[in-house]
Amino acid sequence: MTDVELRHLAAMNAIAEEGSFGRAAARLGYTQSTVSQQIAALEKAVGGPVFDRPGGPKPVRITPLGSVVLDQGRELLAKGQALSDAVDRFQAGDGRIDIGTFQSVSNVILPSVVSRLRDEFPNCDIRLSEEEPDQPQIGDLDLLFYDGPIDGDVEHVKLFDDPYLLVAAAGTFPEGAVSLEQLDNQPMVAWPLTCDQPGMEQALARGGARPRVVFRTAVNDTLLSMVRAGLGSAALPRLAIRGADVASDSRLRIHELRPPVPPRTIYLHWRAGRTHSPLARRAIEIAIEVATELALPPANA
Repeated sequence: MTDVELRHLAAMNAIAEEGSFGRAAARLGYTQSTVSQQIAALEKAVGGPVFDRPGGPKPVRITPLGSVVLDQGRELLAKGQALSDAVDRFQAGDGRIDIGTFQSVSNVILPSVVSRLRDEFPNCDIRLSEEEPDQPQIGDLDLLFYDGPIDGDVEHVKLFDDPYLLVAAAGTFPEGAVSLEQLDNQPMVAWPLTCDQPGMEQALARGGARPRVVFRTAVNDTLLSMVRAGLGSAALPRLAIRGADVASDSRLRIHELRPPVPPRTIYLHWRAGRTHSPLARRAIEIAIEVATELALPPANA
């Protein structure tokens, strides 16, 4: 029975429905001899005739063995069609994609990625998870955004460098760049010491700035609320500042740092050697396109 093929069953089904080899061949787009060959191969595989052939204008008749084969064969044909449909939908971008992200990427990059994916693949299933662990793991995710390379058997593409800027309440510093020395012993609100934050604070110290961190939180909106309240200034990546639309807030000012501290770097990761689905492949392409646009200096910089 291992020699039975779906094409043999399709030919048999067409003959049973059309009543003749000739009409079945026309329906399937084959020659009559090709259909006859397929039925001969099927009969050899099942060990007996599946049609009685009375000859002349009389329709062919299915045999008892043929009834058994056709009954089961139609189920296989339906499953084969379902498989073909599922593959077509997959190749068209349907299916599920799981993406790991973090706060500022969620605010600025992912909305564009998700919107464009849904426009191009209306039936796709996009699942997002947001966290900022010290040691991220890609696990079962298809894609993972993170501000740095991660350990493990992964590959990545660098999206862009994200420079640090200073956000302060209006009037705290003169307009223009702020030197690192001006931040020495000044109150600041800051992220917890995870991800790129320790490296950024070490860079401030090397530049002569040892600010007094008076409050830490992982929520950018909360940090900015404390800056507005006058608790202290904050050194934040440009992506976080952009996501919070700080430039439109008259209570806040954005200052470049002099000398600049090393930027954090945003990467998109996936498991090494992974064959991407069309949906994941397109998500990577869109993320790169969006990141390229975001890497351009803002108009007011």
